[in-house]
Amino acid sequence: MNIIVTGASRGIGYELVKIYSANPENTIIAISRNVQKLNQLKNECQALYPNSKVIPLGFDLSEKNMEGLMAEVNKHMKTVNLLVNNAGSIVNKPFMEITSSDMETVFNVNVFGVIRLIQEILPMMVTNTRGHVINISSVGGYQGSVKFAGLSAYSSSKAALACMTECLAEEFKDMNVAFNCLALGAVQTDMLEEAFPGYRAPLTASEMAEFISKFSVNAHKVMNGKVIPVSLSTP
Repeated sequence: MNIIVTGASRGIGYELVKIYSANPENTIIAISRNVQKLNQLKNECQALYPNSKVIPLGFDLSEKNMEGLMAEVNKHMKTVNLLVNNAGSIVNKPFMEITSSDMETVFNVNVFGVIRLIQEILPMMVTNTRGHVINISSVGGYQGSVKFAGLSAYSSSKAALACMTECLAEEFKDMNVAFNCLALGAVQTDMLEEAFPGYRAPLTASEMAEFISKFSVNAHKVMNGKVIPVSLSTP
């Protein structure tokens, strides 16, 4: 498979690329702003799996112009089977202290960057093999879930991402591509530490990545347009 994973320099995205790289038939483009960590990831994958194919691409998903990114993507793959929109940005501030810049930063990565990337990648997913777009949301953006003070920007952006998944599944239901969204609960990552300093989550990044990897290669065969909470705690 040809796979693209964003937010691949740490946490769940990092572990997810490692899992995909175990299959020598997979070519994985790993996207993040942190090129140093991406190169570390590539080297780690090659040490574990000498036949792995991991391609690090440094890019800031808040950038509006994706021409440079897509030029690099097209060098390595002409079709895409799986896109995992895992990159995320968080601001932990009381609502009255949140600035327009804070909101723009969070929504640019969590919503607008995802939209722009899907628009670029979707034409590459129209193949004989059914494609799958997975948007990684948060249980904090899941309707009816427990909400937390200080996370209004983050949670509302993740709610927008979940709704967008449903909209895209409907709009492109006649294409050979499925859109699904996983609303994750507490996972021990750097982002969780930013949101809840000192809290210990019941799941590690590698454990959640294992679940996502299996979901990504199987779920689109039986479902489309689903927003699924995946959570042991919140937190």
